[in-house]
Amino acid sequence: MMRLNIRAFQTQIPTAPLWLGLAGVLPFFWGAMSAWNPAIALPIAEWLGPGFVGRSLQLTYGAVILSFMSGVLWGFACKAPKQNAPLFFGLSVLPALWAAFFLASRAPMQLAALIGGFLVLFGLDVLFFRQGLTPDWWLKLRALLTTLVVICLALAA
Repeated sequence: MMRLNIRAFQTQIPTAPLWLGLAGVLPFFWGAMSAWNPAIALPIAEWLGPGFVGRSLQLTYGAVILSFMSGVLWGFACKAPKQNAPLFFGLSVLPALWAAFFLASRAPMQLAALIGGFLVLFGLDVLFFRQGLTPDWWLKLRALLTTLVVICLALAA
């Protein structure tokens, strides 16, 4: 069983990353609500198109976020010791590749695959944190956001 240093959850998350991270969950929340109740989605779907509601929104936005997080991990990989840097750069691209392959596949279980992608991403967050490549508050923020995103995706699946 993987053990985490207690500092992962003792450090306070800075206000800006916390609020911006929570704002980033809103499209997942809207996707879940509009998947559960298509009637509330109708005005938005008519105004902006069906890609802005339900499962479609979650798949597209989820792929964007996984790709964004690959970039964040790439930035953390820049801090890795020279001998370990290639490994961390390689690992950092996995969320973007995951998103691209599953979004392009049109597999029937795309939302489940997206959930898997976010869980893999959290595993990478833990690894990068344990290597000292992230801020002290990083894992606390990522645990919160990952939990919220996975719940929203599961509600729509």
